[in-house]
Amino acid sequence: MGAAAARSAARTLREAVAARGTARMIAAAAPSQLDVYRALTAEPDVPWDRITILHMDEYLDLDPAAPQRFGNWLRTHLVDAVQPAAFHPMRTELGAQAATEEYAALLAEGPIDLVCLGIGVNGHIAFNDPPDADLGDPCPVRVVQLDLASRVQQVDDDCFDTLEAVPTHALTLTIPALMNGAHLVCAVPDARKAEAVRALVEEPISSHWPCTVLRRHSRCEVHVDRDAASLLHPAPAVAAQAAR
Repeated sequence: MGAAAARSAARTLREAVAARGTARMIAAAAPSQLDVYRALTAEPDVPWDRITILHMDEYLDLDPAAPQRFGNWLRTHLVDAVQPAAFHPMRTELGAQAATEEYAALLAEGPIDLVCLGIGVNGHIAFNDPPDADLGDPCPVRVVQLDLASRVQQVDDDCFDTLEAVPTHALTLTIPALMNGAHLVCAVPDARKAEAVRALVEEPISSHWPCTVLRRHSRCEVHVDRDAASLLHPAPAVAAQAAR
């Protein structure tokens, strides 16, 4: 799953640089993306010196040096390995308003060629949690209060030791900002995500399952493992390849 997603992502980056001279990507920071990033850093001939990396969310009120900060996580698992032309972490230490404005300006500097993302156990993409996710949000970046399921997931993923340690608010790219990417590569492993994957395929598009909006994108592919595909029909061996 991770290798297939990485091959597709690398192809998009190569094509964007060949066409325009540079490329810009948005990367999710989550343990579910580790296999993708390990494979992506090993992909040959990706012109990282022409590629700018942004990311999709960041906690508020968390020490800038904390390893749980998504910018720090991405440095460890992707950025330091590939040495891109630029990496723009969300500087939430500036304060929510200043960080929101700064990141909105960065997004507006050019097109987004690639978005590497996952899906939360509650169906969120980035920190657009149900049922409050706005599928048509006019703002590219927003401060949100995290859903309890999102905070519990951070503990279950071993990112935090206790629920009390997980911040309650974060900065996130909105759904339209993510959907503006030219190519979306979504990787979803783990049986805990099986209900969200089922919803992605079967439920009506709505804020109750924010991930369902991915079906509106003309170039979105979803890579799932057998466990994540276990609630899909046809059988998981087929669905793991076909759910996109």
